[in-house]
Order: sequence, then C-alpha cells, then structure tokens
Amino acid sequence: MNGIDFKKGNGLVPAVIQDYESKQVLMLGYMNEESYKATQSSGYVTFFSRSKNRLWVKGETSGNFLQVKSMDVDCDNDTLLIMAVPSGPVCHTGSFSCFEGSSVPKKLFFQELEDVISLRATASAESSYTRRLLDEGLDRVIQKVGEESVELVIAAKNEDDTAFVGEAADLIFHLLVLLHKKNVTLQQISQVLEQRHEKK
Repeated sequence: MNGIDFKKGNGLVPAVIQDYESKQVLMLGYMNEESYKATQSSGYVTFFSRSKNRLWVKGETSGNFLQVKSMDVDCDNDTLLIMAVPSGPVCHTGSFSCFEGSSVPKKLFFQELEDVISLRATASAESSYTRRLLDEGLDRVIQKVGEESVELVIAAKNEDDTAFVGEAADLIFHLLVLLHKKNVTLQQISQVLEQRHEKK
C-alpha cells in the first residue's frame, strides 16, 4: 500500500467501509495515523471520532464490530477503502448500512441456495430430495450432474429459451449438491476464478 497522505486532510482521511461478501457500502468514517495503525494491529476497524476527539473502535458500544479483510488506498493517497465483515447492523439506526434504510441486503441466491442445501442435507430423507440424493452416494450425484448437463445441451440446441433456463437452473442446483458432497464452497470456486482473471 502506498503511503497515506494524512496531511492533506489536516491529519484525517475518509475511510469507506464495504461489506466483504455482498460488496455493499456500509459506512464512511475518518482515520488519523494512530487509528489507522490501531486498525492494522487489531484487525478491527478503528476510527478517529471528530465529535469525541479520540480513537473509536466501531462496535465498542453496540458489539457490532467490523473485522478487516483488506485495506486499500486510492490513487491520490487520501482515501481508504476497507473490506470488512460486520458482526451486526452497522448503522446506529439499526440498519445494515448507513446508506440504506432497510435491513440486510439480499445475497445472490446462489449463496443462499448453498446454505439451503447444507441445511437440507441434515433433514430427514422423507422430507428432503437433497438428503435422499446425497444418501445415494457420490456416484449418483455425479450421474445427476451429467444428466442435467445433457438436458441443458439439448434445450440449447432446440432453441427453447424457457426450457434452457429451467435446465440451467437444474444443472446449477445439482452442481451445488455435488460441491457440498465434495466439501467445496462457492467461495473457493470464486477465488479460483478471481485468480485466473488476475493472470489475464
């Protein structure tokens, strides 16, 4: 990280906090050099409070801390972007974000579906297709992914958009079941794709 120009803002730089997973902007605070170093050493976002004239750990009162995942400075070296994992609502109003009046933003349904599959894997076989499929073993799950792949190709060749979208959904669902069976997460897949993108 390039040197941060604290002098430009009379000892303070704005720090934009962004949710590590959803990428939603959560809040804006200010840091001086001391609070920046405290954030680095503790791993939790620490601001300089202009109203209290002291360092302020976000969450010290509410318990809703911001765990730092990464910190970057902009091209002018006078603004920070911090990716963080919140442990609760960030805004003092109780909202998830200071830039939104509602609660937690909806995740991509792929991520939500991954959680649903993990939950249904522990349900009874009588009530859960996912559990029954997983109980049939790895080979059966692999077979279903293969079958759905073929059906997707056929739907694509037939130029039936409705069928194609439905078969794509079936394939993604069964692929997520296979990932669960292999103890692989969407985050791991995403990391590989990001690494490949960076190399291009």
